[in-house]
Amino acid sequence: SDNLLGRQRNEDADQNSMGGSPKFLIGILIALAAVSLQAAPTTLVKLDSDEVKSASQIKFENEVTNLENFETNNENLIARDDLPCDSDEKMNLQCASVRRIVREWPRRAKTGGLTKGKSQLFTEAYRPQDSRHFDVSKSSTFVPKTEQKFDLHYADGTHLRGFTGIDQAYMGDYHATSPFAVITDCNSPDFNGVDGILGFGIPKTGSNYPTPILFAFTDPTNGDTNAKSLLRKFSFFSTDDAAEVQLGGYDPDTVSGTMWYTPALSKQDFIVGVTSLKFGNQFDKAVELLQFKSASESKYGAPSIMDSGTSCLVIPADTMLGELRNKPWDDFQKHFAKDKNFWLQIGDRSFKIPPHQWYLADSDEACVQPAPDSMDGLLIGDVFFREYVVEFDMTRSPTNIGIGRLNKSYRPVTRSTLSSLAALPPHLPP
Repeated sequence: SDNLLGRQRNEDADQNSMGGSPKFLIGILIALAAVSLQAAPTTLVKLDSDEVKSASQIKFENEVTNLENFETNNENLIARDDLPCDSDEKMNLQCASVRRIVREWPRRAKTGGLTKGKSQLFTEAYRPQDSRHFDVSKSSTFVPKTEQKFDLHYADGTHLRGFTGIDQAYMGDYHATSPFAVITDCNSPDFNGVDGILGFGIPKTGSNYPTPILFAFTDPTNGDTNAKSLLRKFSFFSTDDAAEVQLGGYDPDTVSGTMWYTPALSKQDFIVGVTSLKFGNQFDKAVELLQFKSASESKYGAPSIMDSGTSCLVIPADTMLGELRNKPWDDFQKHFAKDKNFWLQIGDRSFKIPPHQWYLADSDEACVQPAPDSMDGLLIGDVFFREYVVEFDMTRSPTNIGIGRLNKSYRPVTRSTLSSLAALPPHLPP
């Protein structure tokens, strides 16, 4: 097998002997939700444990904790049915589900704000015959855990119900006995042609959800896996009609330029600190949507979850408990234009999101949404992953995240493929 190669030198000497890790195509329109493939955290300032913390540092750490708690209490990242779809007009866009799936079903009518209890939530029916189903009768090793049930309600009206199962799972040449969620009931046309949900998140203490598959495969106590030597790293990007997961690192062929790394703010979630969010035609003339009141608050930024399971860019609709001088959602609406860019700054790097990624021309909708009042921070969704390859290195805690510009000439693989992947650069501390 190929040694791990790349544009950066391997960080640890023992990684040089690791075989090349395969990358895998994720089926078109998969929404990485339950136990969601979440996005990457970034820490801007390292705080020593013996350091006397300023009020701004304490406030920022509290904001990170609040965002962690929000994600825990709102599985699938503000996609639960307890969102104020009926009472808050600002949530109409969120509740209307403006995911990129509308590109595949241009005839599907817009649902607008949904009302709980409606018998007809979608103008198109869920067609179970369009998906491949797990046939329990054909597996002699399947073990149902029917006592471990889940019942998920999404803000767009999607309802998923099921239980946990255990069986042999395969990803390319890797296989292991692994738990997974068995979906028995679904009502949403968003799942037409989709075979399931693939989750690569961090296991949550006390969670009822199955162990994420990469952790199950690489679990040193798992006696039935051939992937114990696989590094707990994965990379992800998407296009308009496909997506790709790469295991063990990232494929340098998918990145234009170099990969930029930052450590996570949280050990539990993929959270980054966004210090600036500009909106306009030109960077130097763009409107700043995150107008922090003080330099110390600007230094730490707004805690933000990077999550490919969220389709859009979700921005604050309030002043974030007085941290901002403005309301970002209001300013976005005030300066709205279909041909403008976003510039999102993480640490000392600015990442451009062009208009064709956040504005869905086929459905004439903006994939930008206001955050609910109970959430302090941002969600960076699939509009970002269509421009950048994001690597999640979970061999460290907190996770190290790499961001690189997507090579637009690269085409996602159509079958499991061995490739030389790049390892983490040596400049990041252990």
